[in-house]
Amino acid sequence: MSSTTGTTTVITNIASLVTNDPSLGDGSPLGLIQDAAVVIEGDRIAWTGDSRKAPATDNRVDAGGRAVIPSFVDSHSHLVFAGDRTQEFNARMSGRGYTAGGIRTTVAATRAASDEDLERNLTHYLHEALRQGTTTFETKSGYGLTVEDEARALRIAAAHTDEVTYLGAHIVSPDYADDPAAYVALVTGEMLDACAPYARWIDVFCEKGAFDGDQARAIFTAGKAKGLHPRVHANQLSYGPGVQLAVELDAASADHCTHLTDADVEALANGRTVATLLPGAEFSTRAEWPDARRLLDAGVTVALSTDCNPGSSFTSSVPFCIALAVRDMGMTPDEALWSATAGGAAALRRTDIGRLTVGARADLALLDAPSHVHLAYRPGVPLVSGVWRRGAREV
Repeated sequence: MSSTTGTTTVITNIASLVTNDPSLGDGSPLGLIQDAAVVIEGDRIAWTGDSRKAPATDNRVDAGGRAVIPSFVDSHSHLVFAGDRTQEFNARMSGRGYTAGGIRTTVAATRAASDEDLERNLTHYLHEALRQGTTTFETKSGYGLTVEDEARALRIAAAHTDEVTYLGAHIVSPDYADDPAAYVALVTGEMLDACAPYARWIDVFCEKGAFDGDQARAIFTAGKAKGLHPRVHANQLSYGPGVQLAVELDAASADHCTHLTDADVEALANGRTVATLLPGAEFSTRAEWPDARRLLDAGVTVALSTDCNPGSSFTSSVPFCIALAVRDMGMTPDEALWSATAGGAAALRRTDIGRLTVGARADLALLDAPSHVHLAYRPGVPLVSGVWRRGAREV
């Protein structure tokens, strides 16, 4: 179908339509409408409601009694890289622990790769994610750690998404192992100057073995002066200052949030910073699960994302992460779906995606199931049978 303004398409005979608008349908946070239809005009949602009341349109798609959901918003990924870390994963599954140091393996492979290799790899994983229902994704640099390699990673990413994050502060570059202060100076100086034109966000891995709170604050302050907004790798491997720093700086998200004090939870509940949970990382490192129930019960806005990267979470599947969150993190199927759609949008400070309401972008997925609950109920099964992005069917 065309995405030209004025062309209209109705998707009808929908068993259950998730709108993420509590003023619609059953009044829940999902705004669930039964026996529904949705009308797309151009690249936007033009109407939702009872299928019997749907207006006439140019085109018609019969959902066949299946569910339609907003497509997934993956608000945390690391997709500009080369190589893989099969041996590291194999060793870890054989008993070795996970640390931040393995990133250096990917840094070496990424530096050695051509631009064409990096872009080919990126588009491969984007297509993989699209087939599983993801139409919006954030991705980061962080596997170059030189001025040239960080800038080219962001330049390549920016050709494929608006949600690009400068992560020169992933770890201290091996080239500066003996002088971390000099690397922080590079990240806040020449590297930032080269990278800022391609990025919307700035991130720091605030963790033992990476950057401490003072270093992170300096990097975020420099980034904000260049117009980049913070998002923080926070409290993944241990308790630390990351979450408090994220809330203090009004970061869009604090990502991982595995080891939290009561004060951390309270800070998140009282601020605008979204807690982005990344269960693929805990699955792939056999680490302690984040306690989503604790955050939700405190009133924290929670997002769910893949953290797709070659070291600690090599999955592009949001449905897999939904199943993990429901099984092991205390989320209900409704909460997990909301967090992977509207929650991801909130983590990117976007209101045009993650919901199917009039005026929102027509990004949606058709499931080969009568309900979104099947995403957790049937783990590992490829349930996404159709994907529309900006009003055009792409799967």
